[in-house]
Amino acid sequence: QVQLVESGGGLVQAGGSLRLSCAASGSIDIMYVMGWYRQAPGNQRELVANIISGGITNYADSVKGRFTISRDIAKNTVYLQMNSLKPDDTAVYYCKYTGRGAYWGQGTQVTVSS
Repeated sequence: QVQLVESGGGLVQAGGSLRLSCAASGSIDIMYVMGWYRQAPGNQRELVANIISGGITNYADSVKGRFTISRDIAKNTVYLQMNSLKPDDTAVYYCKYTGRGAYWGQGTQVTVSS
């Protein structure tokens, strides 16, 4: 089992920044993928960004150039730095860990006001 604890969501004005954190604990695999997804009301959950054990990152086109995913391997923590936020970024953001199993965080609300 892997437990995920997210933090860092909140309310910000358009153009502002937020930083999300997700700390994994428990039975951590040697190789795993951690990433962030988001779900806005009425929409499907979508990938925002992820990072694999080798450090390769992937981003949704809508956030490229604005969001940066990074990790602290020693702390089993992944971060999502979100800059130049837009109202369309408003959603619940979920952390996901994928190793031998897949686990989701509880979600953190990000609200961007215009």
